[in-house]
Amino acid sequence: MNEDSTQRARAGVASGLSAYLLWGFITIYWKLLDDFNAFELIGWRIVTAVILLIALVVAQRSVSPVLAALTKPRMLVRVSVAAVMLVANWTLYVWAVVNEHIMETALGYFIAPLFTSILGVVVLGERLRTLQKTALAFAVAAVVVLTFSYGRPPFIALAIAASWAVYGLLKKQVPLRPVESLTAETIVLMPLAVVLMVWSFSRELGIPNTASTMEFVLVLFTGLITAVPLLLFAHSALRLPLTIIGPLQYLVPVINFLLGWLMYDEPLDSARFVGFVLVWLGLACSLADTMRTRTPAR
Repeated sequence: MNEDSTQRARAGVASGLSAYLLWGFITIYWKLLDDFNAFELIGWRIVTAVILLIALVVAQRSVSPVLAALTKPRMLVRVSVAAVMLVANWTLYVWAVVNEHIMETALGYFIAPLFTSILGVVVLGERLRTLQKTALAFAVAAVVVLTFSYGRPPFIALAIAASWAVYGLLKKQVPLRPVESLTAETIVLMPLAVVLMVWSFSRELGIPNTASTMEFVLVLFTGLITAVPLLLFAHSALRLPLTIIGPLQYLVPVINFLLGWLMYDEPLDSARFVGFVLVWLGLACSLADTMRTRTPAR
């Protein structure tokens, strides 16, 4: 790997780690808003994110690439599908957090790296090294154990995992910078967001009619806490293969498991504890692989 490639890889790892740490602890932020309807929160999240992102695009004089992405049919299809995957993931996650299913969101993000790495192999032709295969084996074992501990198919977890893995793949296929790509996606989602905001104002129990001043401030800042980690993720996705991005995603479920168990008193029975240990073993393998070699799998 030459010096330029090494710097790109380091920047990608730093961006990825920062994104996943933020995503893990953002659960606390959404938990502060658990008195509100999840769909309303998504509407406000999209609108506030669009305002922030358009301001960034204008400041960076990058309006033209965004307009091109929204007017070229082939690119618009990719951006629109990515937007659908993104809003599906947002909605599932926020609904689960505000309805006391943090542990199941964690299960979803345990499964997501497996889906991501499989997509990397099947779609992009990436190859897995020995330690990466070992990490995936531990992940599979953890998913099986945690699924049985729920006693039912983990529909929310599976949907979270699938939507996020496909979104990550689509981000690799959109030739836009992070700010431009995310701006285009949120603009596509804007009509839905406006409908949800109008609904929010019209409901007696809607956010504008029931939120305290502090709660409303938190709602207004959902765009900021949404945009920052997504931009970091997009920056990372353009610089790293999916077989490396996949293992980094283990940080989110680890943090959510700890938050659900220690901070929000969700039950952690013996089966879930075993699954938690298996995930840590998989994470240790993937981190060991990243430290041992800097050469991406061809």
